[in-house]
Amino acid sequence: MDDRTRATRGGRFTPAALMTALVFLVALNLRPAVTALGPLLPQIGVEEGLDKGAQGLLGAVPVMAFALVSPLVHRASRRLGPERVVLAALLVLVAGTLVRSWAGGAGLWIGTVVVGVSIAVGNVLVPALVKRDYADKVSWATSIYSTCITVGSALAAATAVPLAGVWGWRGSLAFWAVPALVTAVLWVPRVRASAPIPAPAPSTAGAVRGGRRSPSVWRRPSAWMVTVFMGLQSTCFYTMVTWLPTILIAGGATPETAGVHMFVFQLVGIPAGLALPLLMRRPDSQVGAAVASSVPMLVGVLGLLVLPASGALWSAVAGVGAGASLVMAMTLIGLRSRTHQETTQLSGMAQSVGYLLAAGGPVLVGRLAQTSGGWTVPLVALAVVAALQVVVAVLAGRVPGAGRLRPHLPDEGVVTGSSLEDGPEED
Repeated sequence: MDDRTRATRGGRFTPAALMTALVFLVALNLRPAVTALGPLLPQIGVEEGLDKGAQGLLGAVPVMAFALVSPLVHRASRRLGPERVVLAALLVLVAGTLVRSWAGGAGLWIGTVVVGVSIAVGNVLVPALVKRDYADKVSWATSIYSTCITVGSALAAATAVPLAGVWGWRGSLAFWAVPALVTAVLWVPRVRASAPIPAPAPSTAGAVRGGRRSPSVWRRPSAWMVTVFMGLQSTCFYTMVTWLPTILIAGGATPETAGVHMFVFQLVGIPAGLALPLLMRRPDSQVGAAVASSVPMLVGVLGLLVLPASGALWSAVAGVGAGASLVMAMTLIGLRSRTHQETTQLSGMAQSVGYLLAAGGPVLVGRLAQTSGGWTVPLVALAVVAALQVVVAVLAGRVPGAGRLRPHLPDEGVVTGSSLEDGPEED
């Protein structure tokens, strides 16, 4: 056991523990460059001549990049080591943020693609680093880093319009290059202390008990349930992040008020995500937690549809679901894998297919709003997606082979070793 692992398991405040905890600082940078965009879309649309369909596409570009890049991350991580790849991603994020802000109309699109590519790397590797460095506290650590993601999202959403009032929308977007650069500098010592992860030998790659190979994650039903859950919750989240301010403004709110409501949408997800592990104390099922995390989004969307005057309330309710569902999805990735290498593979699969599904949400909603001339039809479509998430939550929350396998309970009382095995191991 290395010093870093001893430090995290011993709970002592040591330099090694502090270096390990920098992964949470990386998590803080995984959403601001995306969520800062939504409140600024009306300004960007006017200045750049973008209709609602084009604005929706701009909001979906990072999610598309997540889908395309995620399956490739584990190869780079295996060859170079996750710490080095994370550092490269942070530096690319800085460059993409600046290009998007200051390189003109074409730079807006190119920079948004680069931002999405860099964040995709962090999306895949942060869960794997948490699985490796906090192996006996996966659910707790997942809640912490998911909370960090939500905090970053909330800060970006709340400050986007005020910063734009001072520096314009370009300066508001460019601001988020600063924390990414600071994080990259702080990450350098961790890179120097790390070494590339050697690729498993062909004769042992994928080996499990008795010398047998376990099925590829792409062939496991439980992996697909996690993936679909990831896709549906991401569809709801990114659609709301892209369009909630515009929906609220259409209902009579000022841009500043819509920004505050967007901040509330993000903020309430923090306690919701932190509380979710309390619902995951049963080792044989996470169905209750998965459903409980999914229902608030459905209620919030229906509320915006039926009682739009209470937009602040429904934004908060939907935010509870967004925050809790993110923690649920990330926790399921850790629970349904054995090693941090397998976590990287499942994370890549879930985020590739899941974000590919999610990328259509902002575009579809923008098109529906454009063609229907209002927000009723788009909200009905989003409510259908939220309802599907509740259904899939039941399937994703079931532990494979729970009747046969009795996983152990870690110290915080949440199962962390639920396997992706859905049946007998294959040769």
